[in-house]
Amino acid sequence: MTDAALLELASGLALRAAEVILAIRARGFEVSRKADRSVVTEADHAAEALIVAGLRAAVPEIPVIAEEAVAGGATFVASPAFWLVDPLDGTREFTDGSDDFAVNIGLVREGRIRLGVVGVPATGELFGGIVGVGAWKRLGRVETPVHAREVPAEGLTVLASRHHGDTARLDAFLAGRVVAKTVNFGSSLKFCRLAEGIADLYPRFGRTMEWDTAAPQAVLEAAGGTVCTLDGSPLRYGKPGWENPFFVCTGVVG
Repeated sequence: MTDAALLELASGLALRAAEVILAIRARGFEVSRKADRSVVTEADHAAEALIVAGLRAAVPEIPVIAEEAVAGGATFVASPAFWLVDPLDGTREFTDGSDDFAVNIGLVREGRIRLGVVGVPATGELFGGIVGVGAWKRLGRVETPVHAREVPAEGLTVLASRHHGDTARLDAFLAGRVVAKTVNFGSSLKFCRLAEGIADLYPRFGRTMEWDTAAPQAVLEAAGGTVCTLDGSPLRYGKPGWENPFFVCTGVVG
């Protein structure tokens, strides 16, 4: 299957998962906590089951590493190619009634993100990208290319995590930079807003897992942006424990 076909497979599954998530939100749901005290809902599990089944049926040769399976005790070993799935990124936003939650499906090859989609159930947006090829945003039947931007003359628009920020560290990181404004967002939407050129910088100094970042990193890098660790190295995948180091997302570096 070509990369374009794999991207369309992931796109269709993200849209179907979004429908399931919205249906559960409309009828109500209970909230429970995982071993790490993070929240989880029926919507997380239902969306993950749909996505994993769809990926395995279409491309059984590519393993699927999904957040709730790992949380439930499943163990996986990184392979030359594998999917990373976060069926409901931003569960806290979802349970709080915010619209900042997403569906992430990304494909890794040889430790680097290759392609991914980020669905935004509440708005109907769908972002997709193949690294080195290009990125797009779909809304309904309309698809438009998206591109990261160079920093405008008035300064940086900085995105920060709504619930997991480190204000003191962020302030220190931004010292000496010209900042026009700082905006708080939840979930992988922060990457997508950089990808579509409405923000410039997203430093992350809190804990994230690989399924949180794989798909949105594909979108941002396909749109011309970058995702690097604090030492400037590309953010890679298949790490022990699936945990990321701190990282910085940027638009086009002028």
